[in-house]
Amino acid sequence: MSQGEATGRGAAKPQDRGWAWMVLLAAVVLQGLTLGFPCCIGVFFTDLQQEFQASNSQTSWFPSIMVAVLHGGGPLCSILVKRFGCRFVVMLGGLLSGLGMVSSSFCQSISQLYLTAGFITGLGSCFSFQAGVTVLGYYFVRWRTLANAMASTGVSLGFTLWPPLSQYLLDKMGWRNTFLIFGGILLNCCVCGAIMRPIQPASGSLLESAKPEEKPGSGAEEAQLSNGASPHHPTLQQHTRRTKCFQMLQKYLAFDIFCQNKGYQIYTIGVTWMMMGFSLPHIYLVPYAIHNGLEERKAALLISIIGLINIFIRPFTGLLSGHRIFTGRRIYLFSLATLLCGLSNFICVISAEFSALILYCVILSIAMSGVGALTFQVLMDVVEMDRFSSALGLFTILESITLLIGPPLTGLLVDITSDFHYVFYNSSFFLMSAGLFMGLSFCALEKKNKLREASKACLDNPSRYQYSETSTEPKAESQSPPAVQYITSI
Repeated sequence: MSQGEATGRGAAKPQDRGWAWMVLLAAVVLQGLTLGFPCCIGVFFTDLQQEFQASNSQTSWFPSIMVAVLHGGGPLCSILVKRFGCRFVVMLGGLLSGLGMVSSSFCQSISQLYLTAGFITGLGSCFSFQAGVTVLGYYFVRWRTLANAMASTGVSLGFTLWPPLSQYLLDKMGWRNTFLIFGGILLNCCVCGAIMRPIQPASGSLLESAKPEEKPGSGAEEAQLSNGASPHHPTLQQHTRRTKCFQMLQKYLAFDIFCQNKGYQIYTIGVTWMMMGFSLPHIYLVPYAIHNGLEERKAALLISIIGLINIFIRPFTGLLSGHRIFTGRRIYLFSLATLLCGLSNFICVISAEFSALILYCVILSIAMSGVGALTFQVLMDVVEMDRFSSALGLFTILESITLLIGPPLTGLLVDITSDFHYVFYNSSFFLMSAGLFMGLSFCALEKKNKLREASKACLDNPSRYQYSETSTEPKAESQSPPAVQYITSI
């Protein structure tokens, strides 16, 4: 029986009305609890260093693992959602997140923190967030774009509220008791999951109810059985396992798209390279401000400023970029936003005064809003919608690798030089080079496609020639998003 049937046949479908708005509210809270949470880790950076006598590089592994697992766990979350449903996965993620932070309060070494707060909490946040975004596709059809834009404000709310709360609890109770309280707060993901009861998708939506599918490899197995082979034959079992493994990789990690689609190849490489520097300011901004004599409360306030501006700018940017006037041009807007992120880092290099850091946060927040709003819209432009889920699986795993190694490598550089300016030099280098690479590469690819179309027009009958979009152009806006989307904390 499908998820929809489990809720009762013949019941009115609550798409775009009624309980759907409660689910949207739960999704907002969920994004604030999961994606917003890693932004407050910088508040504990100095205390953890002193507690465990760890270097900048060693300490930065903890938030790096958390963010990397949050991004890279998308394919695993997709499998669980398909098997158990969104509500179960959201609640499972809440339990893991809470367990990870409660366990972290008892850690006696920085390496134990990697496992508890890094891996377990990161994986739990991934499950809760990814499944929470997926369920919005079930509850919203007509207003799906608006729902996702509104849900993204939860990230900004998290950015705004987590840092001052973290600093207050840290001053009053210390980092261990604070982590214990955080474990209880993250358990509220289970409450959000309980609200997200399963329903049957509306007709016409790509998010159709689960239907019995032919198991991978069953065709080959039946062919062997028809020839008299035993289903327990070792050769047949080995062949079936290989077929299942190949089909699973093809479904969730689309290497064939990466090799054949130049637009997807350029974009994936560019974003993966960009992520080496994108998360550095979130991790090192507070330690940098404290290192330069700023009060801890004011330093924590800087991250809140970024989140507060994001609350208003991110949804507006997302809705604006979805207008058809930007169709086919969103990659250039994305490259420009990435370039602006890189340029803004030079403000911190010039001055560490509080007023200069506020200016930096304002400019960085505006640029980050553009990056966050455009990341997946651009991906939809360069990949066919029926392969979007597979392409996004590879996309998130590759970017999670650079998110994992970027901060520790920069921390090692800071340990060697004792100069925090290298954080912002590194961030600017990766962001600016990625922005220029993507912008110029897509410009060259567009010119190449136009020349190819022009030469094709000369050979064909001009009266019968019609322009055909290449894989780098977006598909019709009427197409809906895929059934399972992996959304990152960008």
